[in-house]
Amino acid sequence: MVRLRRRSSSSSDADDAVRADEVPDSEWHGRPDLRSLLNVRSVVGQMFVIQVVMLLLLALVGGVLLALTVRRQTTRAATAGSVAVAAGIAQAPGIKAAVKSPDPSAVLQPQTEAIRMATHLDFIVIVGKNGVRYTGVDPSLIGKRIPYPDDLAALRSGRTVTGRSRVGHGTAIRTFEPIKDDGSVIGGVVVGVRVASISAEAMRQLPVLLGITAAAVVVSTVGALVVGRRLLRQTHGLGPAEITRLYNHHDAVLRAAREGVVIVDADRRLLLVNEEARRLLELSPQAQGRRADELGLAPPIAELLASGREATDEVLLAGGRVLAVNQRPLERYGGGSGSVATLRDSTELRVLSGRAEQARERLKLLYDAGIGIGTTLDVTRTAEELAEAAVPQFTDYVSVDLAEPVLRGEEPTGTEQSLRRVAAAGIRADAPFTPVGETVAFAPSGSPLADPTRGHGVIDHDLRTVPRYVPGYVPGFGPQDPDRFRRVVEHGFHSLITVPLRARGVVLGVARFWRSEKPEPFEDDDLALAEEMAARAAVAIDNARRYTREHAMAVTLQRSLLPASLPTLSGLEVAHRYLPAESGHVGGDWFDVIPLPGARVALVVGDVVGHGLHAAATMGRLRTAVHNFSALDLVPGELMAHLDELVTRIDTDEADVGSGRSLTGATCLYAVYDPVSGLATVARAGHPGPLLVLPDGTVHDPEVPVSPPLGLGGAEPFESAELRLAEGSGLVLFTDGLVEERGRDIDVGLALLRDTLAGHPRRGPEETCRAVFDAVLPVRPRDDVALLVARTALLDPARIAQWAIPPDPAAVAPVRAACGRRLRDWGLDGIGYATELILSELATNAVRYGAPPITVRLLYDRTLICEVSDGSHTSPHLRRAAATDEGGRGLYLVARFAQRWGTRYTPNGKVIWTEQALHEDTTAELAEGMPDALLDQWGDEAL
Repeated sequence: MVRLRRRSSSSSDADDAVRADEVPDSEWHGRPDLRSLLNVRSVVGQMFVIQVVMLLLLALVGGVLLALTVRRQTTRAATAGSVAVAAGIAQAPGIKAAVKSPDPSAVLQPQTEAIRMATHLDFIVIVGKNGVRYTGVDPSLIGKRIPYPDDLAALRSGRTVTGRSRVGHGTAIRTFEPIKDDGSVIGGVVVGVRVASISAEAMRQLPVLLGITAAAVVVSTVGALVVGRRLLRQTHGLGPAEITRLYNHHDAVLRAAREGVVIVDADRRLLLVNEEARRLLELSPQAQGRRADELGLAPPIAELLASGREATDEVLLAGGRVLAVNQRPLERYGGGSGSVATLRDSTELRVLSGRAEQARERLKLLYDAGIGIGTTLDVTRTAEELAEAAVPQFTDYVSVDLAEPVLRGEEPTGTEQSLRRVAAAGIRADAPFTPVGETVAFAPSGSPLADPTRGHGVIDHDLRTVPRYVPGYVPGFGPQDPDRFRRVVEHGFHSLITVPLRARGVVLGVARFWRSEKPEPFEDDDLALAEEMAARAAVAIDNARRYTREHAMAVTLQRSLLPASLPTLSGLEVAHRYLPAESGHVGGDWFDVIPLPGARVALVVGDVVGHGLHAAATMGRLRTAVHNFSALDLVPGELMAHLDELVTRIDTDEADVGSGRSLTGATCLYAVYDPVSGLATVARAGHPGPLLVLPDGTVHDPEVPVSPPLGLGGAEPFESAELRLAEGSGLVLFTDGLVEERGRDIDVGLALLRDTLAGHPRRGPEETCRAVFDAVLPVRPRDDVALLVARTALLDPARIAQWAIPPDPAAVAPVRAACGRRLRDWGLDGIGYATELILSELATNAVRYGAPPITVRLLYDRTLICEVSDGSHTSPHLRRAAATDEGGRGLYLVARFAQRWGTRYTPNGKVIWTEQALHEDTTAELAEGMPDALLDQWGDEAL
């Protein structure tokens, strides 16, 4: 037997710790021979003997089991074969007809014998329902009953029966299979397979199997020798002393290791726990051998040890410690069932990871604040967004105070002594602070650290260090306000950050961040975060402030350009509504009601594409132009043509200066209503048409030709339509902002408007405007909305006087006299003489210089209107006559005693009109003022 080389007793511990696999084999032992392996005194020899004995026993048991298994399998195979053949024959085509034939044996005997010979079966017998054989191996038995009454009974019931029969020196498996015709049994098939033949075949193969088994035993023996030799090599031939020494080294390593080691078996019991693991897990000395879930460990640790799953650097909490745990199954490394876990104390790393997590949370909070602050151009809403972004993720309570000029859109001076609280948010609603909407005192102290106007925030880590004191730079607090501070402390507020809202070098306000429920005081990193959030909010607030200022300017401009009030008219009752867009941008929608000569009224609704100051200013220019064109008394089609030319010129001028602003797309609707005739003349350029509400309450869409929008420069003339309106009719004019809405088709809006107007014949214009806005107005209008509702009236025929004058100067006197009588009938004696003078001058000019037909008409309205029409298109002009001129003073007298006068053209000529105030006595003025002019009244010339 080869022995290990002994080491000297003076060998050092370092030499003892040399790894076995690092030492050459020749230094540990000599080459082992067969006798050393088979020596029963050695552990290896004993293991070898036991292994050979076990192999022989296994071979013997295997042979017996093989024989039994083969026999069982052959029996099963015989049974399965007989059943299969019987079922196949019973279901074969023609079997039923053969059984029913007069001589079944003649038909079936040859076939069954052929099948039996081909399949090597022991017998195939076909019997009738009464058990009489039709076929058989022995022809002498054909026609006789089979001796199996129980099987025949089962056959008649339609069941398949399997049994055993003694055949010669063996046993046969027989199967009775019924032959059925339409569900009734007409016979049966009996198939037999001799088990003895199959088993004999299997037994003939047994020597081969035994030979293979013997070879396996030999191979196993050789393998055992090889394994034994390898075992000796792997243990290096160590004896008990060497193995004990290795164990001591292993135990010392486990005790000295800075990582805990826990080995758990398949039953989840602790097999090994080193000292570090006991310390980290706070285990008792009796813990070894107990189940992991019975030790009272922290749930995450207990679950991991009990599961045995693989884990890599999982961070788990245990007894206030942070442990990094690794676990691996022992099977992977040849250690059997169970698992080994190592535990490393990472508590110090927890602090670093906590700081990293705080930094990540701060970055996320700052990112969310950047997205959530400044979503609107409203100063107050932006301040509220700052408060909402900070609570509760960063702080427990926030208040935002702004200077009063900021709320008005103005720039603060920086010397404000009070601020307005515009936003507040907190985890509780009972905080003892100034409510939103109130003013708070603001008096920054002179300390550089406490003065937020210098642009830096100030942090008060613990407000409780100085009893009854809140720094004076905090809005709403002062050194003389101990009661409020007492309430603050009672509510648990202990830490404060005060940050100025600074933009473009100007302090817009102050934001305060309080902590109460969060026990940690604010730190310097929190101050930096608060300053960053406040800086972003300040920029957004300043943008909103500047927008507020510009919006206020635009709204003021727009309001100044729209009519402040509507004139009082006899022929129309008018009401209106105007609403800017919900977005806050002023637009270019406008409306107007313009009195015209002859008691007529012009209704105008228009829309300039776009928003802002440019659109509002352009709207004012167009409205002024409409007034000027209306003063010329142009028909609606001609007025639209002039307006289109003006818009084109504006676009051209804008393009020349390179402003990039285009006005193309302005629309307009212009209607002139005459209360004498009840006619309304309407023209529109790209604008929605009017709606007509008849006196019976029905709504009608009058056909008004639509022309292209203004400024497109089309060559086609603007067409107009004449509508005859019954007294009490309603005319509704509007801009597209009333019926257009995102997600709703304009036709739907028009239908809703018609439904709102229909069925209310007695509703006045003001009530109609209210009803339309309540029912039709979009929830959030994207465009300005202008609505103009007019109810028509006709002038009383008793207040109208009209005379035709022949083209003869002598015919003027009778008309003048009839005019005087009519004025007396109307009770207008005070202006009778002046009216006769005006009528005489105008009628005489029409006779002398005009063309027939000549007509004189008086209208008794809010003023007295005198109209003289003729067929000529020449217009008289007022001039100052020289002292030697014989004429030229008639129109001067007309202009002197009439409030207004002018000329309008008709398709058949012209009309010269005057207006006079009612109940104004001008007789004395005429008698005293100009006697020489009266003598020359018949000598005027039309120039």
